[in-house]
Amino acid sequence: MDKPKTIKITDPKVALAKAEHFCAYQERSQQEVRDKLYEWGLWPDAVEQVISQLIEGNFLNEDRFARAYTKGKFSQKAWGKIKIKQGLKFKRVPNVLIKKALLTIDIDDYLAALTRVLEKKAASLSEKNKFTRKYKLQQYAMGRGYEADLIADILKNSEL
Repeated sequence: MDKPKTIKITDPKVALAKAEHFCAYQERSQQEVRDKLYEWGLWPDAVEQVISQLIEGNFLNEDRFARAYTKGKFSQKAWGKIKIKQGLKFKRVPNVLIKKALLTIDIDDYLAALTRVLEKKAASLSEKNKFTRKYKLQQYAMGRGYEADLIADILKNSEL
């Protein structure tokens, strides 16, 4: 089977217009845009020039991206802070912005989300052994990116 043709763009002005559309569609990290520009066949100098123009035009904002990513992954997918942090690091967002974005998560909402995740998983488990059941719940919640101490506190204080 043939590979789909990738669009090659050599003109920085065309690339800028296309990148503006790419960034206007949804929040993007600088690395996502950089990868897309290289995929389009732009030279490194042109890529950095387009990135700086996107930042000046406020199409690209790492802080705004980090906050949107954090809010989306927490509210839509109920990810924990550890998994969100890993996702942002994968997108090469600076640590300062990651910490700032994670502070936007309300602790009460965070604990409520963790409790919901554990309750939903507990309802689907058929394990009768109390210790094995707790272990499975803890492993599941850790896989979703929640901290082990918070998981242990909730499991200790509830009958899941």
